Amino acid sequence: MNKKLLSLVAAATLLLTGCGGNGDTAGTPTGGSVDENGEYQLETLNITVDGTITATVDAGQAEFVEQWEKAVSEKIGHPIKLNITQLDHSDYSGTVSRTLTTGQPGDAGYPDALIMSASMLRQYQTTGLLWNLADAYDNAEFQSRIKLPAINMNLRTADGEQYGFSPTYGNGCVTYIKKGWLDAVGKTVDDIKTFDDYYELLKAFTKEDPDGDGTDKTYGVIAAGFAKLDEAPYINYMPEFWQGAYPSFYPKDGKWVDGFTEDATVAALTRLNKAYKDGLIDPDTEEAGTKQAREKYFSNDQTTSEGAFTYWAGTWLRTLTDNMNKNEVKDQNGELESLVMLPPIKEIKDTVGGYINREAPVWVITDDGDGNDAREKAIFEALFETMLDGDKVQTLWTYGAEGVHWSTDAEEFVLNAGDAEKEKKYSYEAGTFHLRPNPNDPNSLWKKNHLDAVLVIAPLTNGYVDNDELIQEGNAFFTENCVDAYPAASSATLTEREADLAEAKKALMNKAVVGEITPEEAVQQYKDEWGSISDQIVEELNAQ
Repeated sequence: MNKKLLSLVAAATLLLTGCGGNGDTAGTPTGGSVDENGEYQLETLNITVDGTITATVDAGQAEFVEQWEKAVSEKIGHPIKLNITQLDHSDYSGTVSRTLTTGQPGDAGYPDALIMSASMLRQYQTTGLLWNLADAYDNAEFQSRIKLPAINMNLRTADGEQYGFSPTYGNGCVTYIKKGWLDAVGKTVDDIKTFDDYYELLKAFTKEDPDGDGTDKTYGVIAAGFAKLDEAPYINYMPEFWQGAYPSFYPKDGKWVDGFTEDATVAALTRLNKAYKDGLIDPDTEEAGTKQAREKYFSNDQTTSEGAFTYWAGTWLRTLTDNMNKNEVKDQNGELESLVMLPPIKEIKDTVGGYINREAPVWVITDDGDGNDAREKAIFEALFETMLDGDKVQTLWTYGAEGVHWSTDAEEFVLNAGDAEKEKKYSYEAGTFHLRPNPNDPNSLWKKNHLDAVLVIAPLTNGYVDNDELIQEGNAFFTENCVDAYPAASSATLTEREADLAEAKKALMNKAVVGEITPEEAVQQYKDEWGSISDQIVEELNAQ
């Protein structure tokens, strides 16, 4: 049975039986107990997260949990045990689907709350598996400090229900280029204004040995797939090639359409196919996940290397730069490589308007189906209310554990001690907020945990702000060059068949790009095989 259909069946079963995790509609919800005043108290909180939590098990997560439990217990008035299940980022949605469709609250590994992408939220918010948190959100303490109210209001259904909570705005991707490679081929980012300019740059990167190793094992660009068809905004990893094409359902001229069926998708696949045939795209792009693509980009393994890479803005400018420096990636002059950001080319500006600011990832709370909101309200209070408290707990979610990831103590430390090129000394007076060396890599500085202090909807009130120049530069560049993504589509048939559609489109796209079929054949096969489903989804979307 289809995974999405399973979720609907699971939800229906819960609603019809009225079962919570313990199978007793009159009993206490799982994870807590009733105190002497008859009020429900949450005792255990199980959350499932992806790679956006950087305080991992081997990077200070135990200290983060310990400090979270202490700080939240002080706010709530009783102890709560926090259990974190951190899943592999590359198959996060698939693992979540299996967990939610085969388990129920109270089962080992079943989350009380978890992170979802905006597209995942649209899939699950109609299944009955998630709790409507609209009232809790409206009455949250942090409402008085929210700077970007539209981020969460846009998550609401036509009926005013809200199943997701976004503590930050979405962010998006920009195209990074190795500056040493630009210098080697006699170009600057100011020279790259059109797609033809960009294409010629990729050609130079591929043919002119810009890394200076004397081999021809260079490529113009690498990406985490030719497009990410299972996650909005789909085209953000190869924006110069997709331009105005949008290979999913999106609103156009007041009506929803299936962008994969449009001529613009044929044109995008044609551009990708030509670049692939010309050898400008690293072949690993076809099956690469985000981890593989970025690690190849900042690797010093000269068997292959790439000049351009489109990835997340802001913090990632610092992360990519630090990893290149750690791996001693150098330009032709022997200097440590650096990155520059490419402004959107003319074709992107003329079609979508700029780099795409995706819909923000969200947190959700699972509904135990017992008809009682006590458990869910307690989860909201313990997790979401405190996450944006402006002080201790928000600092934990923003930077990690005190004394591990950051500190205000007087402190001195050295990164890359003894390395004449990379050694950097730090000295701080008592009371000065600062980040500390990364627990995973003592020669690099820690960056953030989960919340980005620049993107958060309710800023910290304690003055703890990281002033990293590269991160500020990356955020400012994206803000100046981005446009908001299309809203993610949501309908009953799309929820049921979206995974199948994404898989089918990816297979056809890959075949077209590598030359097994033509772009026209790819789109026509999609229409022949999936046209009736596509038409039904479009009809449902336009009927809403």
